[in-house]
Amino acid sequence: MNETCRQFGRDTAATYRILLQGSLGENWSEYLNSMTITPARAIDGAPVTILKGRLVDQAALLGVLNNAYDLGFPLLSVKCLEWDQ
Repeated sequence: MNETCRQFGRDTAATYRILLQGSLGENWSEYLNSMTITPARAIDGAPVTILKGRLVDQAALLGVLNNAYDLGFPLLSVKCLEWDQ
């Protein structure tokens, strides 16, 4: 494990990019921990939704993922873009 990975933990604040299958309206932002909601299209033209925002820890990330699941949106990817060191 490199030094950078050791600095990242479950309680680390981080900015995430989450990709969901389907179209989700911007009015759901508050329900999804104030993530920015951006409609987009996949390479094949299918609708996808990009969620992006800073979360205080991985428990908050799980909350967003659970809420997206409860809304019926399949998860395509999760990427950590940057975190506090």
